[in-house]
Amino acid sequence: MTDYVPPKVWTWDADSGGRFASINRPVAGPTHDKDLPVGEHPLQLYSLATPNGVKVTVMLEELLEAGHSADYDAWLINIQEGDQFGSGFVEINPNSKIPALKDHETDVRVFESGNILLYLAEKFGAFLPKDIKGRTETLNWLFWLQGSAPYLGGGFGHFYAYAPEKFEYPINRFAMETKRQLDVLDRNLADRRFLAGDEYTIADMATAPWYGALVDNLVYEAAEFLDVASYKNVNRWTREVSDRPAYKRGKMVNRAWGEESEQLRERHAASDFETQTWDKIKPAEE
Repeated sequence: MTDYVPPKVWTWDADSGGRFASINRPVAGPTHDKDLPVGEHPLQLYSLATPNGVKVTVMLEELLEAGHSADYDAWLINIQEGDQFGSGFVEINPNSKIPALKDHETDVRVFESGNILLYLAEKFGAFLPKDIKGRTETLNWLFWLQGSAPYLGGGFGHFYAYAPEKFEYPINRFAMETKRQLDVLDRNLADRRFLAGDEYTIADMATAPWYGALVDNLVYEAAEFLDVASYKNVNRWTREVSDRPAYKRGKMVNRAWGEESEQLRERHAASDFETQTWDKIKPAEE
């Protein structure tokens, strides 16, 4: 219980909102002029290795692993420094959220992580079944993830890990919903190898960076609190997906925290995983 009474008209307090308050605001549009860099490949990705960013870099690495001509440049967008509000980024994604993709071969901009996965799957004819039943089931789970993850990240994750104070009601409310979602996944995976069946698809690539990372205690440090070990099928699926070589590479791209050997802040060639990780190239003053 609190003494808070909502005002008749809400006004923005930039000093409230918890750990990431400085990057949130109630208006859209750019705050400054800044052009985006462009590399030599048709696919230009502007991102950060949050779960939504990892979805796309995993997809790109999986495409390359499968032999598709999907080489790409990945540029770091540091959201804590406001890079997402630069004019060049807003031109590609007016919602100012990572990831954003520009395909210079088709002159197409793509924003929203699920849509980027769908765009790449359709462009390269990969990781999305062509038969209507398999395609629809894959999209069932892709759209499930896009609708469910905000409850995990913006709901549970925010109030459990990032809010300026701990409040029992929102933590209980979103913990309940997160566990319900884990149960949805666990029941589905009871008789399926992957989310949509026996085939690894964009649905798995979208979901593992969120719920797989939760199971592995890589986000929010809430594995014990949520008793994630009890979701046996989700754990089995998480291990299989996260052990894929392309998935391991994808998690490294546009990463700017954690082990320096696992940070590939920019990615422009396959060889960068061996030569351009942060432990090898960081400036001396770091």
